[in-house]
Amino acid sequence: MTAFCALRRFLLLAGLAMAAVMPAHAQLKIEITSGVTDPVPIAVVPFARAVPADGGLDVAQVIQHDLAGSGRFRIMSGQRLPAATPTRADDVVAADWKAAGADYVVVGRITSVDNGQLALDFDLVNSLTGQRVVTQRFIGATNALRNAAHKASDVIYEKILGIRGAFATRIAYVAVAGEPPAQTYQLVVADSDGENQRLILQSRFPLMSPAWSPDGQWIAYVSFENKRSAVYVQLVRTGERRQVSARVGINGAPAWSPDGKKLALTLGGSNGNPDIYVLDLGTQNLTRITDDPAVDTEPAWTADGRSLYFTSDRAGGPQIYRIGVNPGDRPKRITFNGNYNARPRLSPDGAQLAMVTLDGGNYRIAVQDLASGSVRVLSHGHLDESPSFAPNGAMLMYSEHEGGRGSLATVSVDGLTGLRLKADQGEVREPAWGPFAP
Repeated sequence: MTAFCALRRFLLLAGLAMAAVMPAHAQLKIEITSGVTDPVPIAVVPFARAVPADGGLDVAQVIQHDLAGSGRFRIMSGQRLPAATPTRADDVVAADWKAAGADYVVVGRITSVDNGQLALDFDLVNSLTGQRVVTQRFIGATNALRNAAHKASDVIYEKILGIRGAFATRIAYVAVAGEPPAQTYQLVVADSDGENQRLILQSRFPLMSPAWSPDGQWIAYVSFENKRSAVYVQLVRTGERRQVSARVGINGAPAWSPDGKKLALTLGGSNGNPDIYVLDLGTQNLTRITDDPAVDTEPAWTADGRSLYFTSDRAGGPQIYRIGVNPGDRPKRITFNGNYNARPRLSPDGAQLAMVTLDGGNYRIAVQDLASGSVRVLSHGHLDESPSFAPNGAMLMYSEHEGGRGSLATVSVDGLTGLRLKADQGEVREPAWGPFAP
């Protein structure tokens, strides 16, 4: 949904009520939509297990799904592979795996250690040279084994491609089931691949705009549970939550400052005209950033916390602007390509700005290089929205509408790789990609 369509939906949601019975949150299934033309061939050998302590988790399969889902690896399998299933680097006969076409081989094992914990040990071997690229161990509780597998994928990804992996991160999204006016809403947190889902909040009333705190401990969001919009912050681990803004009119689009102490918000006031404000969470002091008869919405912080990007129609149509947070700062227009650019999101390195742009009559995800001003359209749907950068800056997650249903999708910032996370029931939307774990 576009920025200004989203605002209209926001205003309409205030009076909607949903059915009292909440469904179980939908499972997400991965569908790879695109990949590089020459992916790295890699074999991930089944790991030695610690039965029954490992809970039946197939660690090798998790790693395979991570690497294949990135679009930059081709998982080797089938009868061409050597019959041997080594679990240590010393047992890998590199020439055999090279002959089978694998450039790299991953081997590993799960073992029980002290205090009921599990150890995941793995080796990455370059079969072209016979060299051991990395050997690493992760130790944790049984319920952390999947996360350890994602961490192994991160190491493999970085060692081969030179880019920090983001598999061991989390996403948040809104799941919606039912038909208006009897819909149900859920705020869900999951691993970056859509697995290991955790229900954060369920409501008979709409939920919108999830946003992660910089330390990944809190989520801010908009709820209509009191039949009007309000912004809440919630501690993910315990469920502790508090209302931080329920002012007259619009309360929306929360965005955490880089230090985690403030929220940028869209507030409408009694006259209904949206402007950008900054709320100090400790003192509840509110600072007005924009004051214009235009619609100003969807703030996003710069990494230094000194400025905000936001969407405004002050030039006649939605475009993206930047403004300092000090009193008297004036906004500067950032986007000039086309007549619709909205929902700004800054890359972790501050070099690129993701947005929703109107492209050939379709709303799609694009990135603008802030140094050169050049714009690249990355998605190919008809109604793509809500871009969110992975913490490594290599991927974007967004929501799309396919066959009348919302699903989540990812695309690499070079546009070469992508996948879709489809719900088996209902729809999912408004993804927010969480930060790296501290």
